[in-house]
Amino acid sequence: MQKPTVRCGIVGAGFSASFHFEALQKVHGTNVDIVGVFAKERGDEYAQRRGIAQFDSLEALLDEVDVVHVCTPPVVHEAITIAALERDKFAICEKPLTGYFGDGSDTFHGDTFPKQEALNFALASIDRMLAAEKKSKGRILYAENWVYAPAIQKEREILEKTGGQVLWMHGEEAHSGSHAHTYAYWKFSGGGVMIGKGCHPLTAALYLKRVEGRTRNGKPIRPRAVSARTHAITRLEGFRDEGHIRADYYDIDDFSLMHVVFEDGTLADIFASDIVLGGIHNWLEVNANNHRVICNINPNTAMQAYNPVEANFKDIYVVEKIGTKQGWSCPSPDEDWFTGYPQEIEAFYRAISRGEPVESDSRLAADCISTIYSAYVSAEQNGREVAVKAF
Repeated sequence: MQKPTVRCGIVGAGFSASFHFEALQKVHGTNVDIVGVFAKERGDEYAQRRGIAQFDSLEALLDEVDVVHVCTPPVVHEAITIAALERDKFAICEKPLTGYFGDGSDTFHGDTFPKQEALNFALASIDRMLAAEKKSKGRILYAENWVYAPAIQKEREILEKTGGQVLWMHGEEAHSGSHAHTYAYWKFSGGGVMIGKGCHPLTAALYLKRVEGRTRNGKPIRPRAVSARTHAITRLEGFRDEGHIRADYYDIDDFSLMHVVFEDGTLADIFASDIVLGGIHNWLEVNANNHRVICNINPNTAMQAYNPVEANFKDIYVVEKIGTKQGWSCPSPDEDWFTGYPQEIEAFYRAISRGEPVESDSRLAADCISTIYSAYVSAEQNGREVAVKAF
């Protein structure tokens, strides 16, 4: 059988644009034609390094492709995604799907504005994106790699085959701080660590409750309410900066927790932080009525190494955010595979070329954003429970 061909373009030239390009090299069920890139910064360098065309505008790129990869700061996710949908193109949108990025004033500060404004704006943004998708021949494909991580997909299989009831989930994403300059500002990132990192384990938890619901009665189990706290530890007057943890955030949180209550009364507790040393820490524990699973996405012990001298591993990639390569470490034999990047892109291209269903769609993305901004409202009120609008 001849494989279908899909023409794609990449919007953005930063970190996520790089790993999207790498994942596209591993798609096997579809012939992928990477037409080119449009980016306001570093687009020429990105294109030359990869031997693809550079486009001067989003419109010009959309003229030539079937799908765009939205790999930009989240402040422009909505605009790019809707532009693609209005042209009947697919949009593979990085997380978070959308959000609130301030009022445009020079005095905007993430610590002081009413968080209900953020929630209202984010919900309206979701409505606009879903409305555009409904009118389009294209679709929003939500690039949440945790959904496709092998450990999470194994838990999906367990739930589907055993009919288990998930009672409580406990998850975390943490490391020593984002490398992106724009991440330090709410006006670019739409929030701090609760959205920037918390979106990952949260979406995985929301996804598994959807799996449980559709397995048992054909209807996803959605979030009902959330309680939350956020903190800015590295901005405390008494914080002692030893140079290991990023400490230049302007107006965002660097520690958060969310306590999510689902429609059926079951729970999920999600932690996210930028104050953890020793590499990225991604995991989700699932406690069900018939099993318990700990999904160690990163790090894991598939490989362990001892290196007595830092310089020995100068040219060896170990694991993201590790800090030092000396001593014991857990090098990831294929970090992208463990975190679900190639599986995610493969699934999306099967959806585009063959109409296959996807596990990470616009509704899952919408529930994630609705939960997080409801959590920011809760944190502003010192943890009061706030209702979540589920999509």
